[in-house]
Amino acid sequence: MPPLCFAYYCSGHGFGHATRVSAFARHILSLDESHTVHIVSSAPKRVFATSIALGAVYRNAEIDPVILQPLAYHVDRQKSIDVLENFLEKKEQKVEEEAQWLREIKANCVLSDAAFLAFLAANKARIPSVLITNFTFDSIYSLLSASFVDQCHSQHLLANPTNSIRQAPEPDVPIPEEILSPLVQQIFDGYRYADLLLVLPGAIPIPSFAVSPSLPATQWIDPISRSFKPDVIEHLVRDPHTYTLRPSIPFPSSHSSGLPVAKPRSRVARLAPLLVRPPNDGVYTPEGRSRFLSSIGIPKNLHDSATTKILIVSFGGQTFLKPSRSHTPSRPVSPNRSRPKHLREQNLQMNSFSRELSHELNSLSKGQSLTKSGHVFGPSHIFVPGAPAPAAMPSPSLPTFTTIPPTPTFRDDEYPYGDTFAGQENADACNLMLPDASWIAVVCGVADSREWQTKRHDAGSANTSSGEEDGELPDGFYIAPRDVYMPDLMAVGDVLLGKLGYGTVSECVDSCTPFVYVSRPLFVEEHGLRLLLDREGVGVEMTRDAYESGEWAGAVSDAWHAGAHRKLERREGMHAPDRHAQGLQMARGVVTWVNEWATDIELD
Repeated sequence: MPPLCFAYYCSGHGFGHATRVSAFARHILSLDESHTVHIVSSAPKRVFATSIALGAVYRNAEIDPVILQPLAYHVDRQKSIDVLENFLEKKEQKVEEEAQWLREIKANCVLSDAAFLAFLAANKARIPSVLITNFTFDSIYSLLSASFVDQCHSQHLLANPTNSIRQAPEPDVPIPEEILSPLVQQIFDGYRYADLLLVLPGAIPIPSFAVSPSLPATQWIDPISRSFKPDVIEHLVRDPHTYTLRPSIPFPSSHSSGLPVAKPRSRVARLAPLLVRPPNDGVYTPEGRSRFLSSIGIPKNLHDSATTKILIVSFGGQTFLKPSRSHTPSRPVSPNRSRPKHLREQNLQMNSFSRELSHELNSLSKGQSLTKSGHVFGPSHIFVPGAPAPAAMPSPSLPTFTTIPPTPTFRDDEYPYGDTFAGQENADACNLMLPDASWIAVVCGVADSREWQTKRHDAGSANTSSGEEDGELPDGFYIAPRDVYMPDLMAVGDVLLGKLGYGTVSECVDSCTPFVYVSRPLFVEEHGLRLLLDREGVGVEMTRDAYESGEWAGAVSDAWHAGAHRKLERREGMHAPDRHAQGLQMARGVVTWVNEWATDIELD
């Protein structure tokens, strides 16, 4: 068969979309047939560096609206809706422009993760389209009507503390359903034009494909446990090919009759493997580890994994308070919190979920039939400027763009890690951040390391009015270069502290790195990622108060003890699936599907 031309649309919401789009584009470009891949995104070109190096062609375009977040874990509902309304006003014009461009490049197929506009354009250009994702934005926006309020008291977190002007977040007010529903319907309708769904690990329901569960997403969540309801989890552990799917939507007519043209194939949903960037060769060897740590500025005496453990802090654009020596814990909390019973039972079913993956990929590639609380504020804080962790191989500069996340909110009394470290109120502040002296921390997402003022490097940074260091970097903390390659950092790291997103979770799973995370309300995607962590990784939740107050040590220690054995085995070469082979098999399956689609059209 002749080489194919793919147009790959990538949401600009966060580096997770970009990393997996770049990864899958590389798999397509690695096939023998010399296919062409055009990547279309509002994300910067540099985040697709690895696929561009193999020949991918990049085009910058505004193809989806943004969720506005004054904090990494807080959503401005009203402003997000304002942006969505503005984008939808231009939708028809954008669809026409994209459809014309698809005709000009003679695209054979549209891939999208997970911009709904791509499917409208593909249908107008009369070519097949593939949705590759773990969630869709109709579900994300749908949750903005949720009645719970996302409390955000941390005004001091909203900007660089050196800035003189800071704006408090708007009050968190649910969007009325009568306003939200018509907007969500337009997004849902766009996804309905997709022909093939490839479901990535960590998925939530995709309502534009499966008949049930349907929108709104607020119906999927148990209001007591703030977790997915049992029937939703039962849906997710099933193989997607067993779903009852919504019918395909015909192509528009190209003739004067004006009658729509039925598509040659029914819609299909299939499992996909974990799309994740690979670490560089050798980083798991002692020499490779030392070479990498030297490259990011870690002293040589801290390179031995037997004597030094590394906490990766991937929470850019945030401020966290260094714990005060006089801080008194508010309450002792047991660290032995268990998940709700129905989630523990469903996790047993999830173990069989990945066994279906190989079968599905084989079916696709072989061309088999595809039918059917108060915060502790003070001047001694650390500001982490910038954005989420870098998404590309080392390059001169790094992306800073809005990240779209997920989540459920839980009651503070359910968490093992609140604002408490009993008996440590007189301990050194840094003892609350790292478990012990054998730990160091590497902070990612710093836009400009010159914005950091440290006691070690700038003796003149003392705040004379308070007697404390403003922006002081604690001993044992290091700033990662802004172009650090995260899969390599994950390989040498022992625990990651950050926010749940596909890019971070997938790299934690691949590297067997335990994950301490701060939940982000109003992002339903988080539920699926938590299930993925339960099944294939280690996840420990930390409250916002504990994160912002710098009280990390307990959660970090527990995460390490829960995941240390598997992490050490990973460094010995175990638990290392051949992600490249899985990705190539997925790419071959997509190529086969497109070729069979073209054959069916010719026969018609």
